[in-house]
Amino acid sequence: MKSKIKRIAVLTSGGDAPGMNAALRAVVRTSVFHKIECFAIYQGFEGLINNSMKQMNARSVNNIINKGGTLIKSARSLEFRTKEGRKKAYQNIKKNKIDALVVIGGDGSFTGGMIFESEFKVPVIGIPGTIDNDINGTSFTLGYDTAINTVIEVIDKIRDTASSHNRLFFVEVMGRDAGHIALNSGIGAGAEEILIPEEDLGLKRLLDSLKRSEKTGKSSSIVVIAEGEKSGKNVFEIASYVEQNLPYYEVRVSVLGHMQRGGAPSCFDRVLGSRMGVFAVESLKSGSSNVMVGIKDEKMVLTPLNKAIKGKSIINKELIRVSDILSI
Repeated sequence: MKSKIKRIAVLTSGGDAPGMNAALRAVVRTSVFHKIECFAIYQGFEGLINNSMKQMNARSVNNIINKGGTLIKSARSLEFRTKEGRKKAYQNIKKNKIDALVVIGGDGSFTGGMIFESEFKVPVIGIPGTIDNDINGTSFTLGYDTAINTVIEVIDKIRDTASSHNRLFFVEVMGRDAGHIALNSGIGAGAEEILIPEEDLGLKRLLDSLKRSEKTGKSSSIVVIAEGEKSGKNVFEIASYVEQNLPYYEVRVSVLGHMQRGGAPSCFDRVLGSRMGVFAVESLKSGSSNVMVGIKDEKMVLTPLNKAIKGKSIINKELIRVSDILSI
C-alpha cells in the first residue's frame, strides 16, 4: 500500500562511517526524483530537538559521494533519550510538516528511531551506517568495507617495520562487540594470530601460536586484536604478558583508533550507500515503516528495527578456520 508522503527528513547519528554521504545523496536525489521534498537534519537527533533543519535539492548534495564523514554532521543526544526531548523533536516534525524520517546510523540510532515512532507514529526507516558491521539483517553495513581496507593498508606498512627489526606487533582495531574488522583485515594482511570477542582463545593459545611461529623460523609477527577482545584488560596488558613469557620477541603496540573511520569511501561503500538510500525512500513511499534496509545475497531487503537491534551479526566460522590454517 502506497502512502502519501510529501516531505522526508534525513539525519545521521552516532559514529560517522564512510558511505554515509553516498546514502544521504541518494536519499535526497531519490526524493527529488519522486517529487518528495527532502530536509536534512544537522547534528542527528540533537538537531531534530533544536530544529536545525534545511531543505535540500539535487544540487545540495553535489560532490559528496567521494567524501568520508557526514556532510550533515552527527552527534549523540542525551536529551533525545528523555520523553521531554522527544516531545520537542516531534513538535519540530509537526512544525516542518515532515511525514517520515530516514535515520542513518547504528543500533543506538535505530533504538532512538524505533522509540520515536512508537510514541508519535512518525514513519521511520533505518540505513545501517557503522564500520563494525555488527547489525543484524544485512551482510554489510556502510563504512565496513572502507574500514577493513584502511586497516590492511596500515598493517602492510607496520609489517615492513616488523620485518626490518624482528619485532612482534600487536595491532588493535575497532570492534567493541564484533570481530568482523579484525578477522577479515587480519586474514587479508596475513596476520599470525587474530583475537576477536566471539572466540575466547585465551593467552595460552596465543603464546603457543607465537612459539610455533618462532620455531618455524618467523622472526617477526603481527597479531590483530579487536578492541572488545577480553583475553586481557586491554591490548597493552596482553602485549606485556607476551613480552614477559617470550623475551626473545621485541614487542610493540599500535592502536589504530579513529583513523579507521575516516577517509574516502571505497567503491563498494559508495555503491552500497547509493542503493540503500534509493531503497529507503522508495520503501517509505510504498508504505514500509519501522524497518531497516539491508543487503543479503546482493538483494536489498527490509528487517524490522527491533530485530536489527536485538539480533547479533554472525561471525563467519569458515574465516576462523582459514585464519588457523594460514597462520602456520
